[in-house]
Amino acid sequence: MAADEISERMDLRGYRCPLPALKLRARMKKIAAGTLVEVLTDDPLAGIDIPALCNEVGHALVLQESGAGDEIRFLVRRG
Repeated sequence: MAADEISERMDLRGYRCPLPALKLRARMKKIAAGTLVEVLTDDPLAGIDIPALCNEVGHALVLQESGAGDEIRFLVRRG
């Protein structure tokens, strides 16, 4: 997956459950289908909430990976 394919970036570090998932949900409503969004968060519950959101509304969870410290990186494609 090429980094230049990412159309949107959301830095949600510092936000706690349920805000990362709620902010992603709100942003996804405003963008075109097929858009790839990178999400950075340090909320451990986002590892549950964001995949659940994708499953619930039909977005594709392309990538979920742990980074430095508590950081979690997601790539989500709008369905």
